[in-house]
Amino acid sequence: MVAEISAGLLAAKAHTSPKFLYDALGSKLFEAICELPEYYPTRTEAAIFKAYGGDMAHVIGSGATLIDLGAGNCAKAASLFPLLQPAQYVPVDISRDFLLGAVAQLQQRFPHIEMTALGLDFSNGFALPDSVHAGRRVFFYPGSSIGNFSPTQAVDFLRGLRANAGPDGGLLIGVDLIKDHAVLDAAYDDALGVTGAFNLNMLRHLNHLAGADFDVEQWKHVAFFDFEHSRIEMHLEARCPLTVNWRGGERDFARGERIHTEDSYKYTRQSFVNLLERAGFATTRVWTDDDNWFAVIHARVI
Repeated sequence: MVAEISAGLLAAKAHTSPKFLYDALGSKLFEAICELPEYYPTRTEAAIFKAYGGDMAHVIGSGATLIDLGAGNCAKAASLFPLLQPAQYVPVDISRDFLLGAVAQLQQRFPHIEMTALGLDFSNGFALPDSVHAGRRVFFYPGSSIGNFSPTQAVDFLRGLRANAGPDGGLLIGVDLIKDHAVLDAAYDDALGVTGAFNLNMLRHLNHLAGADFDVEQWKHVAFFDFEHSRIEMHLEARCPLTVNWRGGERDFARGERIHTEDSYKYTRQSFVNLLERAGFATTRVWTDDDNWFAVIHARVI
């Protein structure tokens, strides 16, 4: 992990993986972001689940193994339990301690559902352990987290899910759609500064993981929509000339120099369907809100 962090910080254009945003505090800050008026994805997606959850359950069927990627507090999946009635729930998240706490509470509410929590980094591919039932597996990937991958990376990632899903498996995924850039910019740079705190907290996490000496007060949050690549970019920008040290590395940053921390790609409905097909999935249903700001898509293995 230190080698990965070091390679990113020493690159010509410094960058880090968005997975490092999610320590225990980062996970709680993201929960707060989801409550902000500017952050439309969570409430828009939730409205789609509320309006069409019955349709989704009909398409997916009951008794599946529901594998929740980036589960966080598990709230999104839990809201669908009465409809989907999974035989096994497998939440997966890089923030293991946070996940275990959430699952312990959830198991009390749904004692009849077998729950197997996996604290691991799935961003670079993974193999499911034997504790995950080999029957009908449905991957649940809400929140448009797929947008953290470039389109090419997303295809590779989805191919990995297809391989783990088995011949009768599927995918239920949330996808953020292209819309007015002012709406997008506000969602990632809110008036209260919660998203900024979320981004800056990653520096504290890097201090812990790599023995770095980032001073959070020397950095500021920057976010904007990149029209050319159809993505939101998040960066941390140096407020002054500074030097950062970590185990096995050091870098001087000029005032205004940035660390690229996260991308969030936005798609049209058809461009994402095309991406799914390239990965070996066939789209069965697409549900959207009235404004076509967000889509939830069910796809099955071809």
